Amino acid sequence: MRASDQAYASLRDDILEWRLLPGAPLGEVEQSMRLGISRTPLREALARLTSDGLVEALPGRGLVVTAASIESVAQLFEVREALEAKAASLAAERGDRSVFEPLLAEFREATQLLADPTRHGYYDLVRRFDDAIDDAVGNSYLVSALRGLRTHLARIRRLARDNPERLAAAAAEHLLIAEAIVAGDAELARSATIVHLHQSLRTILATAEAGGLSPSTVRTA
Repeated sequence: MRASDQAYASLRDDILEWRLLPGAPLGEVEQSMRLGISRTPLREALARLTSDGLVEALPGRGLVVTAASIESVAQLFEVREALEAKAASLAAERGDRSVFEPLLAEFREATQLLADPTRHGYYDLVRRFDDAIDDAVGNSYLVSALRGLRTHLARIRRLARDNPERLAAAAAEHLLIAEAIVAGDAELARSATIVHLHQSLRTILATAEAGGLSPSTVRTA
């Protein structure tokens, strides 16, 4: 792997996992020393992160981790609802049932996956379900938009603490979406996706507000 790719992956992971907080400065000298690379590949990595929307340039401060806010969470979910509801309905219309039936069977056993403290199996199931929907959509523009959005959603999810009750409810919501897709019911797939996203947003906003996240832009000092 090229040095710039390694730097990109490392910095991206640090941002998504909140090891680099919103507003954290990304000075070339400090980051190149921390990552053990020269400044040229670091610049390439920072340019990619800027394109992803995870890094921004601020007057007088240089490059910093992009801010996060309750307002931005709500805005992301507005776009997410439009894209994912459409994708689910298209998957129900166009998807290969033989692809979704095994995933449906796994969601029916999601309680066992959630019993694992790491929940890696459950998160992997959700990822594979998303990938199957992307493949079924048959629209490269929609899929590209969804994948770009998911970068920010992965970061936003860290605002919410691990909530076993919400995870169980989310698994049931995913089960209903999967059932609708297998049944070829586009309207049910769309409606179930909207309900799932509304519940997810409520949980994230409630947890973020309880944790002191303000409605305005959040930056580190």
